[in-house]
Amino acid sequence: MGRNSKQSKLKETITSVCAALALGVLVLGTQTGIISAQSSNFQGGAPEISQTPDMRNIRILFPAGVRSSWHTHSWGQLLMIEEGIGLHQIRGRAIEEFYPGEPFWTPADVEHWHGAHPEIDAHQLTIYEGSVEWLDPVTDEQYRGVRIRPQSRSMR
Repeated sequence: MGRNSKQSKLKETITSVCAALALGVLVLGTQTGIISAQSSNFQGGAPEISQTPDMRNIRILFPAGVRSSWHTHSWGQLLMIEEGIGLHQIRGRAIEEFYPGEPFWTPADVEHWHGAHPEIDAHQLTIYEGSVEWLDPVTDEQYRGVRIRPQSRSMR
């Protein structure tokens, strides 16, 4: 092996080591900043954060008068109206009206539907995991049923 070849290999090795060190410092510096920021936002210990691959969060705009069919969720469903007036009904109960900022939970395997008020759009945030089983359509008669404003939700 010639002198130039040895020098070239040495330069290549030094360049690779420097690049690896620079990358390591960059990654460690970035992660340390994130860890420090997270640590400063919580007191009394560190929360455990986990991501669920099959959890969905969706924003749905229901125009006035639009509603889902009856359905169930294998895990349950968390809903919140962001704008407008939303309607929600568990089969066999009265229709409930929900206003912006009011979350509501439907347990797993409970038949229900949700949608917009007949005259007002509803922008809805929904979070659920697992599967959805779609059932029969909500008839106009069912949709026009007795509506209540849940007492525990009254904020106005």
